[in-house]
Amino acid sequence: MTITLTPEHERLIAEAIQAGLIHTPDEALDDALETLRQRLQARGDRPSPAQAAERLATFGKRHQLSLEGLTIKELINEGRA
Repeated sequence: MTITLTPEHERLIAEAIQAGLIHTPDEALDDALETLRQRLQARGDRPSPAQAAERLATFGKRHQLSLEGLTIKELINEGRA
């Protein structure tokens, strides 16, 4: 798949980077795709387990969070303790 950005799209991404809303053009695409996922879910579509895992995997990156070596399973078990 090839994605071609218009000059307006490029300007918008550059402004978002300069404003600190995102750090890379890839983050702009991640955010846009996340918005599409949310819109699909709002229509009643449930994500597949693979989609849910992908969302979890990219959540930390998008929000600059780290589990510092913990797995999701370990984190869940810690919350149950």
